[in-house]
Amino acid sequence: MATEAPDYFQPEGGLVLTHLLIVRDVDRSREFYQRVLGATVVRERQPAILRFHNSYIVINNEGGPTDDKPGVQAQAPPDPNTLSGAMNVRVTDVRAVYEQWRSRGGEFLTEPKDHGVEIRCYLRDPDGYLIELGQGTGILAEMGRGPSA
Repeated sequence: MATEAPDYFQPEGGLVLTHLLIVRDVDRSREFYQRVLGATVVRERQPAILRFHNSYIVINNEGGPTDDKPGVQAQAPPDPNTLSGAMNVRVTDVRAVYEQWRSRGGEFLTEPKDHGVEIRCYLRDPDGYLIELGQGTGILAEMGRGPSA
């Protein structure tokens, strides 16, 4: 069952979890997430906020430190081949979303690969952030929720 994201600025229940990306070019990244992933722009910049299904992606420039995080420098990934975190997008039909995002200009590292418990593939955004696109398969059966359960 698809659910809409809570209001970013005044979430029902008082809390909403978002994913912050520090980027080199906010306009370029906002356009990527809107065009390729189909996110909806809620705020253009400072920071850019995009609604992505039942969550939000917040995009802001490199910089800092600031008075509320002294000594902390905000920086986009210096090396796209070193993974320290990734967005993980779970879908019910990984191949359909893969084809849709690819047709919108998404450049994937590989096509979807079946790993037994899930089918997954990865693409990078313009700053090198890794985005995992995956579909649960065998893991659903392990949890007693799949067709084999």
